Amino acid sequence: MTGWWKNRSSAGKVELYTRWSFYLFVALEIVSFGMVPVAAAAGKSSHTVPLLLFTLVCGHAALCGVLTSESLHWVVGRRERPVRLAVVTAVASGAATFIVLALEAAGKIPERGVTAMLLPAFTWFSAGALVLALRSVRKMRWVGPAAAAGTGLTALALGLPAGEALGYAVVVLLGSLFFIFTCGFSAWLLRTVYELDHSREVQARLAVAEERLRFGRDLHDVMGRNLAVIALKSELAIQLARRERPEAVEQMIEVQRIAQESQREVRDVVRGYRQADLAVELEGARGVLSAAGMDCRVDFRAGRGPELPAEVQSALGWVVREATTNILRHGDAHRCLIRLTAEETGSVTLLVENDGAPEAPAGPPGSGLAGLRERLAALDGTLQAGLVGDGRFRLRAEIPNRRPQELEVRA
Repeated sequence: MTGWWKNRSSAGKVELYTRWSFYLFVALEIVSFGMVPVAAAAGKSSHTVPLLLFTLVCGHAALCGVLTSESLHWVVGRRERPVRLAVVTAVASGAATFIVLALEAAGKIPERGVTAMLLPAFTWFSAGALVLALRSVRKMRWVGPAAAAGTGLTALALGLPAGEALGYAVVVLLGSLFFIFTCGFSAWLLRTVYELDHSREVQARLAVAEERLRFGRDLHDVMGRNLAVIALKSELAIQLARRERPEAVEQMIEVQRIAQESQREVRDVVRGYRQADLAVELEGARGVLSAAGMDCRVDFRAGRGPELPAEVQSALGWVVREATTNILRHGDAHRCLIRLTAEETGSVTLLVENDGAPEAPAGPPGSGLAGLRERLAALDGTLQAGLVGDGRFRLRAEIPNRRPQELEVRA
């Protein structure tokens, strides 16, 4: 029942809250303002004008709701800006305001205070909806004064008293400015949240690309010189062989030696690339989780760290790296616990647990956990991962070891 909320990202939650807050404006306009003429006409013989006004309020509220929905889609970058719908809403709001003032001037309004209640319904909510379809603050600030001036001038043109027209204009101006500020700030906040979420994804992609470039540079540094020497010595051996010189054999022996040395250097580069230092990965996890806004506390003393074999540290370092990546990519974690324990029985256990995990996976399982299981299996280790309730995800890796020591890292 709560998956529709827990399975959303932080940006998605902010959008859902903002969207339904604006949808409540539709009900607020109908209930708070639309029922005013109906209530004022209670006990009277004619209900034509009150029903007309109620219909206008309902239609205007629905139109503003549709414009709000489309504008929010534009704010988060899903659709184009609803320019035509905004123009239709502005024209419809102006027409509804003119009808109310014309009925007031003709004496058709049941009660005198009904007009003062209906004008805000057609100006305040439309001003807020129109602001959502604007990006420039300079354009937003003219919506309220334009609505107030239009209302006041229309009232004067229809023959209403100047004091009454001024009062309508002031009410429209003050309420419109409040709705303009509220809606404009909400749109800016929603846009900023999505930009931050996108920036985090881009940052993760750039980190992967940077690592690939580093690996490529290392391979170029290792292979570039050796390949150039192999090419030169091969060319020299060809020339000597054509002249039937015995030195050609020595040059080819040298080419063979350089090729074997290159193979060894490439293996060293790949081995260093695939190995992960546990201490470095723990410090990296702390920095990344803190930068992501999570409750991150790390207690790791380099001088008193676990004395584990290099291959065990490398495997556990990869577990920390993969777990940190999954926490950032999936769910909406606020707290995380990383515990490393080397028991006297000879097993090393790494536990990574975080909250905010989605109840259902966002897509098909990736190769990250499968790769970790392969690494741990080479050391007779095991890996368990899954939900443990209350939105918590637990990843547990265990590797046999003979050196007992314990380290707890809270992140």
